[in-house]
Amino acid sequence: MSKNNKRLFVVGDRVLIKLEDGEQRTKVGLYLPPTAIDSQAVQSGEIVSTGPGLALPDLTDQGEEPWRVGGSNREARYVPMQAHVGDHALFFRKAAVEITFEGDQYLVVPQAAILALVRDTAREDIPSF
Repeated sequence: MSKNNKRLFVVGDRVLIKLEDGEQRTKVGLYLPPTAIDSQAVQSGEIVSTGPGLALPDLTDQGEEPWRVGGSNREARYVPMQAHVGDHALFFRKAAVEITFEGDQYLVVPQAAILALVRDTAREDIPSF
């Protein structure tokens, strides 16, 4: 995500979420019961950036010390993310970390804390479930 000549990168299997106001019904039509809103156990928002996913280990080198840098210059491989930019996410609030970037507030949420995603089916650039 870029803003004012600065870039914010999300790492690993985390997503950056712009929050919605604390309404009972989200913009995409999900209903959040008052108990979830009052306890702030569950929250929703739009995903504005994602990390690359979980890094996969290099299984080709079976040496005794796999953490050492070997001679291979293999490009990193990742488990792909299910969440994509533009998706609407429903997630556990306790797992989120609140940040401010260039005056705007966001939450950094691990993909494992996301309960559900709502995706516009008209978007052809991302596979549907």
